[in-house]
Order: sequence, then C-alpha cells, then structure tokens
Amino acid sequence: MRENSASPPMLAGLPLALMTLALSGATFMEVLDITVANVSVPTIAGDLAVSPAQGTWVITGYGVANAITVLLSGWLSRRFGEVRIFTLCALSFGVASFLCGWSSSLEMLVAFRVLQGVVAGPMVSVSQSLLLRNYPPHLRGLAMAVWGMTVVVAPLIGPILGGYITDNYAWQWIFFINVPIAMLAAGVGWNLLRRRETERQAIRLDYTGFALVVIGVGSLQTLLDKGKELDWFESPTIMALGVVAAIALVTLIIWELGEESPVVNLRLFQNRNFTVSLIVIAGGYAAMFASIVLLPLFLQTQLGYTATWAGLVIAPVGIFSLTLTPVIGKNLQRLNLRMVVTVSMIAFAAASFWRAGFTTDASAFQLAMPQFVQGIAIACFFSPLITQYTANMHPSQFASASSLLNFTRMLAGALATSMVTTIWDQRAAVHQTTLVAHVMPAAPGLESAAGVLAERGADVMQSTSVLAAVVTQQAYMLAANEIFLWSGAAFLALIIVVWFARPVHLGGPPRGAAH
Repeated sequence: MRENSASPPMLAGLPLALMTLALSGATFMEVLDITVANVSVPTIAGDLAVSPAQGTWVITGYGVANAITVLLSGWLSRRFGEVRIFTLCALSFGVASFLCGWSSSLEMLVAFRVLQGVVAGPMVSVSQSLLLRNYPPHLRGLAMAVWGMTVVVAPLIGPILGGYITDNYAWQWIFFINVPIAMLAAGVGWNLLRRRETERQAIRLDYTGFALVVIGVGSLQTLLDKGKELDWFESPTIMALGVVAAIALVTLIIWELGEESPVVNLRLFQNRNFTVSLIVIAGGYAAMFASIVLLPLFLQTQLGYTATWAGLVIAPVGIFSLTLTPVIGKNLQRLNLRMVVTVSMIAFAAASFWRAGFTTDASAFQLAMPQFVQGIAIACFFSPLITQYTANMHPSQFASASSLLNFTRMLAGALATSMVTTIWDQRAAVHQTTLVAHVMPAAPGLESAAGVLAERGADVMQSTSVLAAVVTQQAYMLAANEIFLWSGAAFLALIIVVWFARPVHLGGPPRGAAH
C-alpha cells in the first residue's frame, strides 16, 4: 500500500488536536472496557441470576474476541481503508455498548460483549496507525506519547470507575457511558480524515492463518482467564487448552512465514528496532501491570480501603505522566531514544523497589509517593519505543506493526494479571505458614499480645481472631513486597535489551511537505 502523493497537507492546529482527541479517546474507551467490568461482575451476576463464575464470561468473551481481531487489523486496513475501519468500529462499539447495557440475560450480555471485543481490536490498532500517518515525522513522538498515556491510565481508572458506578448508580451505566464517546470519536474522525483515506488493495484473507489465530489465541486467552479459578494445570480443562494453544500458535508461526499475505506479518521481526521495541513494551507492560493489578487489590482486600480511597492513592501517577508526556513527545527528535527509555526503566524500577519496602502501617500518603515516580516512567515509556521502530518503517507497515504490538501488549497484560494474582496467593500462603509458627501458644510475644487484647476487653476467641487477621495481613504484605521486588529487577534487566536497538536520528521538522 503506497501513500497517495496527492493527499491533503498534514493537519495542524485545532483539527490536529481534535483528531488526536478522537483517536486517543477511542483507544482510552476500549482499554477502559477491559477492566471496567471486572469489579462489577458479582453485581451483574446477581442481577442476572447467575453465579459469579458464570459472570466472568462477561470478561472472557470480550478478551478473547479482542485478542483475535486485533491481529486482523493489518488485513482489514489494507482491504477496506483505515479511516473506514476506524469509523465503522467506533460506531459499532457504541452500538454494542448500548446493547450490553440493555441486556436482560447473561447470554445476551456475553454475546454483545463479544461484539464489543470484535470491533475493539481493529479500532485500537488502526487509531495508532492513523495518528502516525497524520502527524509529521518530527511530531510522531508526541502523538505516540498521548496514545500511550491512554493505554496506561485507562487500566488504572477502569476498576475504580466501574466500582463507583456500580455502587452508586447501576452496572448498566458502565456500558452506556461509552455511547457518546464512541459517537463523537467516529464523527470527528470521519469528518477530519475521510479525504485522507489510505489506499485499498483487493487482497485475499489468509483463512488458514485466521483459523489458527482463532483457535490459538482463543484457547490461550481462556486459559489465562480461567486458570486461577480451575487451579491451573491441575485441571484437565486447562491442560487441554494449553496443548491446543501451543500447537495452534506454533503451527501459525510456521504457516505465516510462508504465506504471501499473512494475517500476522512475522517479517516485521526482520526490523531490529521493531523487535527490541516489542520485547521492551511487552516486558515493561507486564511488570508495570503487576503494580496496576496488585496495588488496588491489596489496598481494598487487606488494608480496608474503599474503591475511592484506593483510587486516590493510585491517582498521582497521572500528575507527571500528564504534564511530562507532551513535553517529552514533542522533543524526542532532540533526545537519544534509548536513553529516554533507560530513564523510564530506572524510574519504574525505583517505584517498584520503593513499594517493596512498605509495611502495613504505611499511610495513604506514603503509599501514593511511588506513584509520582511511576508517572515519570510512563511519560518516557511508549512514545520513544514506538518512535524508535517507526522512524525507518514504511507507512504501509504501520497498521500491521501496530496490530502485532498491541496484541503482544494485551497478552502481556493478561499474563501478568493471571500470574500476579496466583503468585500473590501462593507466596502469602507460604509466609502465613511461617508467621503462624510465631504465634503458637508457646511462642515468645504471644502472651504479651494476648495481654494487650485482654486489657481492651477481648476474650480468647476474639484474641485468636484478631491475631489470625494480623497474620494474614502481614503475609499478604510480604508477598506483595516480593512481587514488587521482582518487578523492579525485571525493569532493570530490560535496560540491557533497550541498547540492542540501532540509534535513530530523527532530526528536526521537514522543510517541505510531509510525506
């Protein structure tokens, strides 16, 4: 696909800002919907008269459909045009969101959540590609900084927003709020970009590759979503899903390497900077998701924080990310991209190591402080990595590269979520066993602790209950500290990978018309 040499000049000023808001807003809405329903599942299940386990298909159905269709973005954009695909997907997402809120049974809700996921995958990848195409090369860093910020901030806001809406209004509104955003994104995007449509090609769909994607990704996503509930590989169902996913994905790789028009363009890995960027984004996103998932979960389940207070502790991450992201993005052409990413990894590691030293006595203010540092890390994360691999890439490859990168990012987030919650419980059980040995009847310190409780009017049963709760809380705190420590080490290890990328020299703004 070649770009039209007679295309209109690059957008600037207010039209450029509106386009950025429309495309980034659509991405924010889609990523938000991955997590916004999580905390509402028990309420939804109760309202629809099903079990919470059945209710989790509201999450799984969306995730599986999303992961599958995100890999189709490259083919769809070449076949029908990126602007058409974005507009259609945004409109369809709004309609599917309304139908989700309108659903009166679990079957209806899951069906419409699957429809949401189907149209959400291409919408995100194509929005990124359209931003890259319609920004001049020297400002692509700024475009990717804004886009990347929505990808990171949305998962933080999702559970808090979902909990607040469910508690104070009705679960249906977690879907209804998407409707005006989707309609605005589609309308603004179409009005500004319809004359800038990409060239279409009558290319056939790789049906074999697509079937392998459906089987492999569907099995893998279901495995990740249901693994903890079914006790992972102790379950025959999880074992079967793992075998099917492995066979299908290995076969997919072999098939796509020989396919002329592959669903998944593995030839992109010939670009060293793309490979490095994908590894760092996947690894960094997974390690970052450890804190995104674990911190609010620990605050609410072990320290008694409400969803609102957990949100306030997490909120400072947006202060530096919102203020620094446009500054860094706009000045990337003057910076060493590898050094900017290195700063990001160091800041991520510092925040993780800081959290690893917390105790259950930490105040909300102390718990919030590392979030400021993580905000600096986020501002330096996505934009230089995406700019690094797109600098010397032909625009015709943007959509395929974006779809593969977003699929990997989503998979990394899903894997991190499943692993973190499982490891947290397992390590907490180990620490609990160790701590219990110190509160046995003959253990030093137990008598004095029991004496303090007795002075406060507690009987033996109450004292035992209080001590058990303290042991459990401390065990989960120690387990969380270990995970934060491992996350920090992972960020430092990724610095080595960053420097395998070739240096990129962006230069200043082009003198002539952008192309």
